[in-house]
Amino acid sequence: MLTAFARAFRTPDLRKKLLFTLGIIVVYRVGTHVPIPGVNYTAVQQCVTEASGNQGLFGLVNMFSGGALLQITVFALGIMPYITASIILQLLTVVIPRLEALKKEGQAGTAKITQYTRYLTVALAILQGTGLVATARSGALFSGCTVATSIVPDRAIFTTITMVVTMTAGTGVVMWLGELITDRGIGNGMSILMFISIAATFPSALWAIKKQGTLADGWIEFGTVILVGLVMVGLVVFVEQAQRRIPVQYAKRMIGRRSYGGTSTYIPLKVNQAGVIPVIFASSLLYIPALVAQFSSGNSAWKNWVTQNLTKGDHPIYLVSYFLLIVFFAFFYVAISFNPEEVADNMKKYGGFIPGIRAGRPTAEYLSYVLNRITWPGSLYLGLIALVPTMALVGFNASGNFPFGGTSILIIVGVGLETVKQIESQLQQRNYEGFLR
Repeated sequence: MLTAFARAFRTPDLRKKLLFTLGIIVVYRVGTHVPIPGVNYTAVQQCVTEASGNQGLFGLVNMFSGGALLQITVFALGIMPYITASIILQLLTVVIPRLEALKKEGQAGTAKITQYTRYLTVALAILQGTGLVATARSGALFSGCTVATSIVPDRAIFTTITMVVTMTAGTGVVMWLGELITDRGIGNGMSILMFISIAATFPSALWAIKKQGTLADGWIEFGTVILVGLVMVGLVVFVEQAQRRIPVQYAKRMIGRRSYGGTSTYIPLKVNQAGVIPVIFASSLLYIPALVAQFSSGNSAWKNWVTQNLTKGDHPIYLVSYFLLIVFFAFFYVAISFNPEEVADNMKKYGGFIPGIRAGRPTAEYLSYVLNRITWPGSLYLGLIALVPTMALVGFNASGNFPFGGTSILIIVGVGLETVKQIESQLQQRNYEGFLR
């Protein structure tokens, strides 16, 4: 990987793309530290210090924003509204025929869906920004902080509107920066910004583990976390690269005087076909009852049950619910993202077949059978990886700060592998070596 980056910097046009990407990253990180108007920055810093390692319901969103959410900065919402909008549009494509038709139109249809995603991102940013301002004003953003209610001292409607508009504009800028990286930089811009946001929280999380440790002034715990993280990265890389290759043979056809087909290829089915989306879905769904209970008044039985069982990450009911939801969403997302009937029809249209399997419906049934079998280990793997922050290093009291687990490790490894592959492919295009040297 380091060799690929070194060769890329020696290539002029790739060096420009890499430097442009780094420049956008710097702008993005600066924006995560600029507070919005109407916020008492001193009170925010005091509450962040008091709530260190205990981010409660907002931990996932805070991780995706690179720590900007709890700082209530211009980029507080980060890339999360765009991720949510993309997932919603992807799910609606299966339900709404108009979106499905746009998806099949090629580049023009994809551009139209992208435009819809932008509009939905702005709408979600307004909704989430309003919720964040209301949460900060009520003091629920930092439930254990003594000055939580004084974070937003001015309760005027104009101040509230200004804060929501500022955060919505920040989300629009983040979306624009991501598209700039995609067009003029290296890799997928949104994925790169997500990668940077998560990686930015690693140093503080690791240092918090060191300060909480008791063995050799915390260095034993610190080294153990690093070792566990390296092992997990290796395991995640191994599983993410694993795939089932289904062989496909294309029959030879004569069109005029030319012969077409007669080639062999394969359909790569990844073990983790759903990626990190089931983990995000499960986390978001588990946040809903806890968030409703937090804002509800009174002391009802259901609120006490939710507070006791679904707000603590180490509670058995929470762990079991989290694991089962991940498994369910893994199968659900694979079912809507991979259509065996469509793949079988395309193979039949171009004269392709799987050796030993008849074309048409038998091929679709075979693909569904194989996909279900490899989704089981993929979903169980996702569930186990997502529970690592809670189950690992409990003896070190580091479960709340453990950085190498769950969503973070899956996203970092996935984006890192994809970016390196893009750099290597562009290097091969510019430094191709044939048989004659």
